[in-house]
Amino acid sequence: MALVDTSVWVDLFCNSPGPHVRTLEALLVRGENLCICGIILTEVLQGIRDDREYQRVRKRFDALLFLPMTRETFIRAAEIYRSLRRRGVTVRNPVDCMIASVAIENDVALLHNDRAFDPMARYCGLRVVDHAVTGRPQRHEAGLS
Repeated sequence: MALVDTSVWVDLFCNSPGPHVRTLEALLVRGENLCICGIILTEVLQGIRDDREYQRVRKRFDALLFLPMTRETFIRAAEIYRSLRRRGVTVRNPVDCMIASVAIENDVALLHNDRAFDPMARYCGLRVVDHAVTGRPQRHEAGLS
């Protein structure tokens, strides 16, 4: 099971090739359980200008598992942000901490194409999908500190 970030969906819909898109396509072909959360759903849908495309994507996303965000999700996101800040890492978009928190809370790997998640994987226990290994999650053992 993988949580698929906005960065990957946008590249897929825009036909932008890359290892993350190939990994997503492989996961889709294999029938893997793919997830989204409210933030990812909003980010993807708000960027679609064409009404037909909007309806097509919205319907396609109905088939994905929807991971809820709780009060604890937001507290963990703040802890991720603070942990990285203590290490000298600037998180430019706190939404990324929220997405990472959803993945950690639900014990799913994140498939992304956004370097902002790299320090979260390195220092905060976020599992990410390793493109080179066709979708197997890569675990970083460090936890929040």
